[in-house]
Amino acid sequence: MVGAVSGVWQAMARAPHRFLLSGWPLRCLLYLLGSVVVAVGLLMALIAGILFPPAVVFLGLPVGALERRRLRILDRVPMPSPHPVPKPGLGGWFRSRLGEGATWRELIYVLALASVLLLVDLVSLGLLVDCLIVAAAPVFVQAGVPFQFGDLVVDTRGEALAATAFAVPATAVGLYALSAVAATQAAFARWLLAPRDAELNRRVEELSQSQKRLVDAFEAERRRIERDLHDGAQQHLVLLAMTLGLARLEVGDGKAAHLLEDAQRQARQALASIRELIHGIHPQVLTDLGLPAAVGELAERCQVPVVIDLPLDRRLPAAVETTAYFVVCEALTNAVRHAGASRITVSGRITRYVLTLTVTDDGRGGADPATGTGLRGLADRTAVMDGTFTVTSPAGGPTTLRVDLPCGLT
Repeated sequence: MVGAVSGVWQAMARAPHRFLLSGWPLRCLLYLLGSVVVAVGLLMALIAGILFPPAVVFLGLPVGALERRRLRILDRVPMPSPHPVPKPGLGGWFRSRLGEGATWRELIYVLALASVLLLVDLVSLGLLVDCLIVAAAPVFVQAGVPFQFGDLVVDTRGEALAATAFAVPATAVGLYALSAVAATQAAFARWLLAPRDAELNRRVEELSQSQKRLVDAFEAERRRIERDLHDGAQQHLVLLAMTLGLARLEVGDGKAAHLLEDAQRQARQALASIRELIHGIHPQVLTDLGLPAAVGELAERCQVPVVIDLPLDRRLPAAVETTAYFVVCEALTNAVRHAGASRITVSGRITRYVLTLTVTDDGRGGADPATGTGLRGLADRTAVMDGTFTVTSPAGGPTTLRVDLPCGLT
């Protein structure tokens, strides 16, 4: 109930001239005028709803969406929708909406806006209009038009000036009252139309589940590509290399033999490239033996000595192992290619269901995620897993990459 309400009340607490000359009175006036227009439209819709009463239940859905947008007249901070994504199908949509408390709160707001709030808004606006009309009495007298407001008859310039002297401060008071009404109505609207904590928590949980499904789908697709390359293209290249070798033996010496030899060498190179590609997609050792074995294989292939301290006594979730593996892989590549390191240390521990993985090298330092796509990619990959990624790399080294990944182990 803060935001718009606190802004209006804080403005009203200032000196009168500062408030009256600010934009708040106009914004409150526009908000109430919009409320009257919406309320009149709702009255017509409610009357038409007599023909089909069930439709009235869902009348609050568009009105709630409109009112959450209209609240930005008084509050620049947008209000999220309290409605989660409905279940598939028309029937699922109806069941979802009817089972939500937000739908019924919006219906209560519709009924209140079309009755009590409309009456209060009309009275507030009417009083302000009356004050403005009385304040304009000198204009009518100057134009020679008799001015009568209820029992008040003004036909001289002195009476007109006296009426204006009374109406001007009354108009100022009316603006304060109108702003107070607008702030109170906005608070009421925010209280009914804003999502509750339980609804926000449910949406966060839904987003987390959706994110997990995307990660799992990505991992499954990557493994499918790895399997297809391993069982398809790689096997074809192996057979091609063997066939070329046999053909070379049959041909003997000569130009054709040299061409077959070149073709066989190129097939071996293509096979080596595919094996590297498969390893970069998802190494089989990671699937079969887990993270320590996969990191050990990386260390054996690294051009500089790597010390591994990774005493994990259990398998981690596949997505966690994959993320940790590629963090180590990218860190080793950067240390060798860019940092000029002569020694690298990889260590990891599981503490309270969080894998903390650090990669430290004795290179020249100066690594900055903002200037390298590799480190930015690791930060993004870690963020997808709700983890944290930090780099400490002063000039002259050492460089330490740290990743904290929730494991979800029980």
